[in-house]
Amino acid sequence: MVTRIVVGMTVLDEVPTEPTAVNDARGRVAELHEIREQVRRGPSDRATEAQKAKGKLTARERIDLLLDEGSFSEVEPLRRHRATGFGLEAKRPYTDGVITGWGTVHGRTVFVYAHDFRIFGGALGEAHATKIHKIMDMAISAGAPLVSLNDGAGARIQEGVSALAGYGGIFQRNTRASGVIPQISVMLGPCAGGAAYSPALTDFVFMVRETSQMFITGPDVVQAVTGEKISQNGLGGADVHSEVSGVSHFAYDDEQTCIEEVRYLLSLLPQNNRENPPPVESTDPADRRGDVLLDLVPADGNRSYDMRKVIEEIVDEGEYLEIHERWATNIIVALARLDGQVVGIVANQPASLAGVLDIEASEKAARFVQMCDAFNVPLVTLLDVPGFLPGVDQEHGGIIRHGAKLLYAYCNATVPRISLILRKAYGGAYIVMDSQSIGADLTYAWPTNEIAVMGAEGAANVIFRKQIAEADDPDATRARMVKEYKAELMHPYYAAERGLVDDVIDPAETREVLIRSLAMLRTKHADLPSRKHGNPPQ
Repeated sequence: MVTRIVVGMTVLDEVPTEPTAVNDARGRVAELHEIREQVRRGPSDRATEAQKAKGKLTARERIDLLLDEGSFSEVEPLRRHRATGFGLEAKRPYTDGVITGWGTVHGRTVFVYAHDFRIFGGALGEAHATKIHKIMDMAISAGAPLVSLNDGAGARIQEGVSALAGYGGIFQRNTRASGVIPQISVMLGPCAGGAAYSPALTDFVFMVRETSQMFITGPDVVQAVTGEKISQNGLGGADVHSEVSGVSHFAYDDEQTCIEEVRYLLSLLPQNNRENPPPVESTDPADRRGDVLLDLVPADGNRSYDMRKVIEEIVDEGEYLEIHERWATNIIVALARLDGQVVGIVANQPASLAGVLDIEASEKAARFVQMCDAFNVPLVTLLDVPGFLPGVDQEHGGIIRHGAKLLYAYCNATVPRISLILRKAYGGAYIVMDSQSIGADLTYAWPTNEIAVMGAEGAANVIFRKQIAEADDPDATRARMVKEYKAELMHPYYAAERGLVDDVIDPAETREVLIRSLAMLRTKHADLPSRKHGNPPQ
């Protein structure tokens, strides 16, 4: 039905009446829903079956696992590439191989992008990169975490240098967002070449065994150049990067567990560097005694024990998230809660290499301290350290330079810092592990503490070398001198008498003392000197 507009005897136009207009709009809406359904399904059932055959979820299934149900809002789902040549003009799928948007995790906003391996193998082209740039800019502006679900084959070769430039834009934004919003990379497939640098720039890297790999040059190139033959997992699989290289912070057997742990990590982090981590109501009494601690830690400094059991006894409900669990195992770094408040824990592990500091342990702890300081997470340091690991390999590998990274990180940190000396604290390692002299706000010690330049045996051999050598019974003389040194310089109250320890506490009261001290420090404010940035040791 139409309405005629007549001037004189001339028909000027025929204007559709409202029912026809509505019908036309409904047709357009129906077309939109059809396109959206096509976008939701992906390129083809065959491509989805191929993804499933590899034991992998689709990009949308991964997003559904990550975000609260029904919370995802997609950005630019209808984006297509504009490239021509090499057959690209005939294949222009919606999303261009990456799904971007935002949703919520435990009710808090989180931005996400997920490579869709079913489209161009998840390879990055110009349009693909532009979508990632946009969602990264949105995350930075909104002050919310960014999670990348990585499953891509690198740069899209058909688009040449335009694809490479897209990676540059991602790296630049990763760097700009560093220390501003939490950035988490979840590796769910291959990540080769320059693409691997984006995860390396983020705060946390998760990997899945058997299905995810990261390397700069693949096995074929390695074999061609060096003659070494190795599989993809042997070169850059989850176990390699979580145990050997330290690139990956977490490794899991399946995608579902991996993504659930990402959600747990996000629950322990603030939205951005202007906020504090979200507190929860704790059902674990703040004044709960830990009498079992007296039996967990032997007074004999030569006997080993598992520091994890100490941490479990101190924190809320014995629950904590250990980071880099399988790399540099002589030191533990973890996020936990004390009376519902998030804390970062750095602890020597006597069950591994006697808890000494070496190159890898120094790097691991320094990185963690910097992350906690960036995101307003208070630090609790548990000391039982006999010193730095001696050896030619360590010295030639740069233990001085790497140990200085941990020293720099602690000295630079402005969050509340509490250190607790359980047992041994010797030499430079004692200073580096957040001693009072480098700025710890409060330092406590157990009655089993031994703070000294070195162990009593080594000290006696140096100080009383001449007397021991001239003695009729060197062994008896050495034993007497060791006992004398311990009595004079290593008794539990020596440091406290000189103000280097704020108090010697009952181990059973550790949890209560830490909670009370952290509550006092919650309003701490510290300013660093005005500067563009520091120049930390590399």
